[in-house]
Amino acid sequence: MSSSSISAHGPAKSIFVSADDGLKLHVKDWRAPVGGQGEEALPLVCLPGLARTAADFDVLAEAVCAGRGCNPRRVVAMDYRGRGLSDFDRNWRNYDVVVENRDILTALAAVGISEAIFLGTSRGGLHLMALAAIRPGVMRRVILNDIGPVIEAKGLARIRGYVGKLPTPSSWDDAVDLCKHVMGSHFSGLGDDDWLAYAQLTFREDNGKFVARYDTRLMKVLAALDLNVPLPQLWPQFKGLRHLPMLVLRGENSDLLSEATLDQMRKSHAGCQTHVVAGQGHAPLLLDAPTIARVAEFIAAGD
Repeated sequence: MSSSSISAHGPAKSIFVSADDGLKLHVKDWRAPVGGQGEEALPLVCLPGLARTAADFDVLAEAVCAGRGCNPRRVVAMDYRGRGLSDFDRNWRNYDVVVENRDILTALAAVGISEAIFLGTSRGGLHLMALAAIRPGVMRRVILNDIGPVIEAKGLARIRGYVGKLPTPSSWDDAVDLCKHVMGSHFSGLGDDDWLAYAQLTFREDNGKFVARYDTRLMKVLAALDLNVPLPQLWPQFKGLRHLPMLVLRGENSDLLSEATLDQMRKSHAGCQTHVVAGQGHAPLLLDAPTIARVAEFIAAGD
């Protein structure tokens, strides 16, 4: 059985949930104002990418929770084990989609969510395809952020090249420069404020030292992949979402979700809408006004 405790954490609350194996999981919870339509609107659940955290959704969550472009509603975002404020696992092999999917269901039960709109960034989208097979009733609408049934090996190889391997920055200026060096060609549309936000979502300060917001042993998960053989395609899993209205976001410069795959997703799913994020790669940061407005519009259509 899971347990939870709540503490203040910025504009949201931090909820700490016990996983089945006792590991502490962190969930960020934004609550809509009391009264009005926010209490009846379906909540939005956000699942981050492989080495990303719940903090990636702060700007989007505050907009949706406040009702900018849609009815105000609760928003929940999760840190997988080994990321953000969740405990690191002593066994890195537990940084696995099956284990994490079980953690997601445990967290949803702990915070009282039985059905919701779901947004999955990259790995988060893979979790949504898995949930379609094991708990389809929990999802009412889905948003996939730069992920689809075909994962381009080129993009995965690039991600493997830096996850868990970034040098330690000495200042926020250094962190910004590092992010630009690694991601600059893929995020050509970012301004100075966006790059600082990117750096702050990638690193944190701990007793005056800069550290990654994730367990760097995640590199071992990627190292185990053989990119010399074709990656398995996930069309059967994608078809498990065919009964749900869907919005797919793609970064204009993405090397993980191709234009061809996006086109095929649209053709194979009658309820699939798409939005291309200009000047961004894998995965769109969900900080720009047009993308937030498009997500809010999709959410509002379900109300």
